[in-house]
Amino acid sequence: MTDPFRLGWEEWLAFPELGLPALKAKVDTGAKTSSLHAADIEPFGPASRPKVRFTVHPLPGQTSPAINCSAPVIDRREVTSSNGESEVRYVIQTPLRIGDRTWPIEVTLTDRGAMSYRALIGRQALSDDMLVSPTVSFCQPELDYEVYHSAKLRTIVPNRALRIAILSREAQNYSTTRLVAEAERRGHEVEVIDTARVYMEINARTPQVHYDGKRLPHYDAVIPRIGASITAYGTAVIRQFETTGAFCVNGAEGITASRDKLHAHQVLARHKIGMPVTAFASSPKDTDNLIGLVGKAPIIVKLLESTQGKGVVLAETSKAAQSVISAFRGLKANFLVQQFVKESAGEDIRCLVVGGKVVAAMRRKSAGDDFRSNLHQGGTAEAVRITKEERDCAARAAKAFKLGLAGVDLLRSDDGPKVLEVNSSPGLEGIEKATGRDVAGLLFNEIEKHVRPLPARKSRKAKPAEA
Repeated sequence: MTDPFRLGWEEWLAFPELGLPALKAKVDTGAKTSSLHAADIEPFGPASRPKVRFTVHPLPGQTSPAINCSAPVIDRREVTSSNGESEVRYVIQTPLRIGDRTWPIEVTLTDRGAMSYRALIGRQALSDDMLVSPTVSFCQPELDYEVYHSAKLRTIVPNRALRIAILSREAQNYSTTRLVAEAERRGHEVEVIDTARVYMEINARTPQVHYDGKRLPHYDAVIPRIGASITAYGTAVIRQFETTGAFCVNGAEGITASRDKLHAHQVLARHKIGMPVTAFASSPKDTDNLIGLVGKAPIIVKLLESTQGKGVVLAETSKAAQSVISAFRGLKANFLVQQFVKESAGEDIRCLVVGGKVVAAMRRKSAGDDFRSNLHQGGTAEAVRITKEERDCAARAAKAFKLGLAGVDLLRSDDGPKVLEVNSSPGLEGIEKATGRDVAGLLFNEIEKHVRPLPARKSRKAKPAEA
């Protein structure tokens, strides 16, 4: 007959799948169910596969560190505590490890913030070969709260499911469906939200975002796919999400700056990033001087909010440039004039930057005699090797606009790379197909890194409370 697995009335344990490597728990055979301290409990996911997210503060009496957890819900159950109060709790199943033994148990989630122990192990979690000694503590090896302030914690904490919103008015286009598929493949819950149908409650205490008559939940991350036609309202929506504490891949400030060509070139100039010589004026009296600033014809005349190559004109002669500028002014359109880089020969390079690093690059060639290389204008694309100088230039441009995801368009000139544009909502289809790179996956790697940060090290002066 084998010896029983001995437990004291208090033991150190771990819930490895929840990212909780050390908890001091009470073992109570008088209680039927087991429970785990959980704050900010929030259900999510479809009704057929419900999940719950919650936060655990593993150190008694302290709110730091905070470990964010998620798990499938197996039940909702009414539980009566020792003081006679009843509470309906979410029930999850997760492996429990004590000593060298691991087995699955059911755990109810409740706020045990006022309790000395963050977990309670009830008799349902104990098998027949376990013997609890009510007068003995720690029959099994003791653990240490120091693990929560160790660099090793990142390798211990599992990848919890995230709740992610994609702001897009085109739910069926390639980029949006690709992002949805990648999020679901990783087990995240993702919702596509039509930006134009969002409305906001703005107040100092509880700023909220609403959609279709309901308040939207808190999202771990927001991926903006804001079209040029709704930049102003779209960036207002992003600011509201930022106010709620959601991680936005691209912030409102960067999107606004990148959409205004004049503002964008001023940002590039401020950060000393190479670009074609650019000039801007309001008065029609300055037309000749404006053309002279960028050099001899041919020159580019570009609307400030042009996208996908639309609103961009090549003026072959000074007289043609004057005519185009006069026409744009007649339409009361804002525009700038720009040096034409002849040596680029109808080609540019799109660098896809994620988290400050160039993860993919393609060369785009214009169709026929068109000087524009945009794929929307019939251009073609192929993978290309870029130089270190080009890589650094693209990364610096994305950083200047504080964009976590950016398409940086470069021209190869005789005096180095020149940034044409920084796109805050770059399409994924062309570059993924041309390069074979999993850009969507790389973006989610970056999101997960930001949303699942390593808890901060505690001060050596602070000592965790003992139960």
